[in-house]
Amino acid sequence: MNIGAIIAATVLVAAVGLFIGVFLGVAGKKFAVEVDEKEVAVREALPGNNCGGCGYPGCDGLAAAIAKGEAPVNGCPVGGEPVGKVIAAIMGQEVVETARQVAYVKCAGTCEKTKDNYEYTGVEDCEMMAFIPGGGAKSCTYGCLGFGSCVKACPFGAIDVVNGVAVVDKEACKACGKCVAKCPKHLIELVPYEQTTFVQCSSHAKGKAVTSACEVGCIGCKKCEKTCPNGAITVDNFCAHIDYSKCTNCGACKEVCPRHIIQ
Repeated sequence: MNIGAIIAATVLVAAVGLFIGVFLGVAGKKFAVEVDEKEVAVREALPGNNCGGCGYPGCDGLAAAIAKGEAPVNGCPVGGEPVGKVIAAIMGQEVVETARQVAYVKCAGTCEKTKDNYEYTGVEDCEMMAFIPGGGAKSCTYGCLGFGSCVKACPFGAIDVVNGVAVVDKEACKACGKCVAKCPKHLIELVPYEQTTFVQCSSHAKGKAVTSACEVGCIGCKKCEKTCPNGAITVDNFCAHIDYSKCTNCGACKEVCPRHIIQ
């Protein structure tokens, strides 16, 4: 055995290892990604649901946007005002009051109140109804299909289908907006948590077509519009809609609605 060769090989291996170590150390410092301490702090303050309700790709995306000043400190709908206050302190900004919102389904067409054109048997998915004759079995082409695509989309378990219509649990809802985006009938909207007056219909069909399809659908009679003392409710394209920024929940519109569609 040649001792000299063994020693030379050992020295060579040690030298190569030392070189690689030094190279990696220098490269690590030279190409290191600078970490924004504010971004890290904001990310830790966010709830971590990664629901995308803020409009960014998860909590990491929102944290980066807030740190860069591209998103508001109260941009997380899940965290709401409490998280917004923490992030405002991190960013050195004034606390912004955030009104809590919840999702609301604008349909009261339960199984007893609506009619079916035929009996449907097949894939139970709301979006698939676009490929089904008549857009589904229900006579009202504007109403809730009741197959629960919104239920599957909700990451918080805040929606259930009850008697053929989707219903939101306002206490569980975080206003992430996923159900709003998922509903093919555009029946779901985000409303103020404190709001108690709603029009439970989204039909734009004319009066006769509405009454033949649903017992409680809005017929666009405008009695609610004429009665509201604040101009908060208007009828457009045969359907009433409430401007929640003007509504005081006085209930005047509910009292005059002949279809009892205003909750």
